[in-house]
Amino acid sequence: MDNPVVIFYVGPFGITSIVVTTWGIMLTLGIFCWLATRRLALVPGKVQTMLEGLVLAIEDNINTVIPDHTQQVLPFIATLWIYIVTANLTGLIPQLHSPTGNFSVTAGLALLVFLSVHWFGISSGGIRNYLKHYLSPTPLLLPFHLISEVTRTIALAVRLFGNIMSLELAALLVLLVAGLLVPVPLLMLHVVEALVQAYIFGMLALLYVAGAMQSQRESNKGIN
Repeated sequence: MDNPVVIFYVGPFGITSIVVTTWGIMLTLGIFCWLATRRLALVPGKVQTMLEGLVLAIEDNINTVIPDHTQQVLPFIATLWIYIVTANLTGLIPQLHSPTGNFSVTAGLALLVFLSVHWFGISSGGIRNYLKHYLSPTPLLLPFHLISEVTRTIALAVRLFGNIMSLELAALLVLLVAGLLVPVPLLMLHVVEALVQAYIFGMLALLYVAGAMQSQRESNKGIN
């Protein structure tokens, strides 16, 4: 995969094609959601039904993991899923690459998940109770808890980056070898893989958040 091309500069900082693509995705999603929620879409009934079905599907997935805090984590997890799906599928557009095929983007997403896990954990029961779970069942496990926090964040970033980058490379190689003889199956593979990788990333983020909140409940039970 080619290195991102610098489109323009803002002072000493170069704005690459990946950054521009990411801004375009966020702007497009923002405008679409704004229009859809205000019934200004071309086909309001169908758009509303589609969006309601999407929200209900995401809500059901969250409810199976953390039923007591579904509405609390729904905005974060839903936004994460929708953005990653859109970013993964952007690679299907000619001359564009999926932002998630760039490690800096997936690292940023993983860092966001890392911070959100602690935010939800602390907000559900206080920082003191939350920090106690790092010393449970014995303070000797503190280094292992800290190493686990770092390694799972790195793994989250590397997994998404590696899968999307390899998917685009495989598609490029197949097209170079076979030309346009197998475009449809290749596109379907890209779509399926994009959806699967977004689902895995979102579910792992959800499980990490649920684990942080669960640790708070256990700490509160121990205090009571």
